[in-house]
Amino acid sequence: MAEHLKLDNSERLYKEAQELIPGGMMGIRRPYNFVPGEYPIFFDSARGGKVTDADGNEYLDMLCAYGPIIIGHREKEIDKAVIDQIKNKGFCMSIVQEIQNTLAKKVISIVPSAEKVVFAKTGSDATTLATRIARSFTGKNKIVRCGYHGWHDWCVENKGGVLPKTFEDTLEFEYNGLQQLEDLLKAHGHDVAGIIITPLGHPNAHEVEMPKPGFLEGVKKLSEQYGAVLVFDEIRTGFRVSLGGAQKLFGVTPHMSVFGKAMANGYEISMVAGRKDIMDVLISKAFVSSTYFNNTLAMAASLKTIEMLERDNILEVIAKRGHSFCKKVRKYVKASGVPCTFTGEPWMPYITFDKDETGAYKKTRVNFYSQLIRRKVFLQPYHHGYVCYRHSPKDLNYAADMIAESLEEAGKAA
Repeated sequence: MAEHLKLDNSERLYKEAQELIPGGMMGIRRPYNFVPGEYPIFFDSARGGKVTDADGNEYLDMLCAYGPIIIGHREKEIDKAVIDQIKNKGFCMSIVQEIQNTLAKKVISIVPSAEKVVFAKTGSDATTLATRIARSFTGKNKIVRCGYHGWHDWCVENKGGVLPKTFEDTLEFEYNGLQQLEDLLKAHGHDVAGIIITPLGHPNAHEVEMPKPGFLEGVKKLSEQYGAVLVFDEIRTGFRVSLGGAQKLFGVTPHMSVFGKAMANGYEISMVAGRKDIMDVLISKAFVSSTYFNNTLAMAASLKTIEMLERDNILEVIAKRGHSFCKKVRKYVKASGVPCTFTGEPWMPYITFDKDETGAYKKTRVNFYSQLIRRKVFLQPYHHGYVCYRHSPKDLNYAADMIAESLEEAGKAA
């Protein structure tokens, strides 16, 4: 059995952080989202496909900052593009810089739904702006959603501090639940402004799902039947499953889509992309503005990231390595006899543990992820992982072998 990691400095920093910041850090990065006492709480540095914690332990980083790291940490070409922008142009000005147009033209050329775009900073910015655009364009009120779309009032899971009136016009359906969506639209379709859905199913703490045959096509057909704007939330799938996103991969073009995460390999940028007539409500009918949305460092990073993705066929390499890795993991999962499920091939690998009436699966989950982190593979119990370009075949073989060892140990303890 692997030894417990030395985490003294991480724990010290966490204790200090709790005196300074509510909970020590925000939301999903808090220790209870991992395995308290087993996982590091503070990282110190990162390079390529690996991260080093505050105590000097180095891990294979398969969480990739929850998705932004599509190539690798501290990519020299990308960082140089940002540094050049700082040194030669500057990045925070009262009006926009030309690089805005350059990036817009680039993404419009590769994203099927993009006729016009608006840049923002976070995924929550983009999804919330998309709902505003949909409401302004249609003159309707309700939004039908499927998936995680951020922390803003209309969609946040934890309703603490949120006025009921801010989410009473948000309706939900389950991924691949086409009949459920149709039933909602039959009841509320006259007032539905938009349908926002993750084109790949990845609800938090649940298995990753591929669309059933006809599901995405059916969603689009229903949206048009009821005069609703269809929005694909491609925050996780964009610039990962293909350059044009899941909409390109699956051949279904929404009326609008939102992107972020892998778009700039860790630099803070997101965007709303859509049909011209829909997007043009922002000319005067609806409003969006931010001091920092037009800052150009992330735009420079995004242009260079996209250039590298295209030039080096990076997404094809990731998919190929991901399939090979996932094939091994599926074999190990089956051989282990542990009641768990492996999903997310090839981009978002995730091992979940099958629920039972006694709740024993929770103990098995803790044991598995404790063993895995001791073997220096950084994944998260309640969120799928990612494969990035700097994960070499050797790295991924190691990760698969450590998953096998961890499953064996978890099975013994069950």
